[in-house]
Amino acid sequence: MGRIVILRIGHRPERDQRVTTHVGLTARALGAQGMYLAADDKGVVQSITDVVSRWGGSFFIEDKVSWKRCITDWKAAGGKVVHLTMYGINLPDAIGGIREAEGDLLVIVGAEKVPGEIYGLADFNVAVTNQPHSEISSLAIFLDQYAEGRELNLEFKDAHIIVHPCTLGKRTEER
Repeated sequence: MGRIVILRIGHRPERDQRVTTHVGLTARALGAQGMYLAADDKGVVQSITDVVSRWGGSFFIEDKVSWKRCITDWKAAGGKVVHLTMYGINLPDAIGGIREAEGDLLVIVGAEKVPGEIYGLADFNVAVTNQPHSEISSLAIFLDQYAEGRELNLEFKDAHIIVHPCTLGKRTEER
């Protein structure tokens, strides 16, 4: 498997900070290497950067990205583009072809209505369901299906906080 990077589009800073932050945190926790944000929002960048500094890993976030240039540059470098949309091919029918695709994956996660042009630029338009639901859940389910559950056991280098699983309570270690 190649790298997986998220492209968050349609972010409205006055409204979507929490959801976009959770898109980034979900991406990081489930194995993506970074997120491009097609908006100017230093608050989201700072929140995710803070989590990476405490919880480890090398996840990056870059804001003020042109979504169209990001997609065209990604494809020019040999990567594939997956657009998560309720109007696409159902995930169980698409996931095999996505896994077989050569190159890195750019996964587009929209906030508001995405430009129609994205449907033509994407290599895969994928629906987690054909019903309205959260873009966070779509991303989580997609990443889980793509990695076949392997992402649930990731270890993050340079973590300052480690959670030790236990049946009752909380057990953490600070380094």
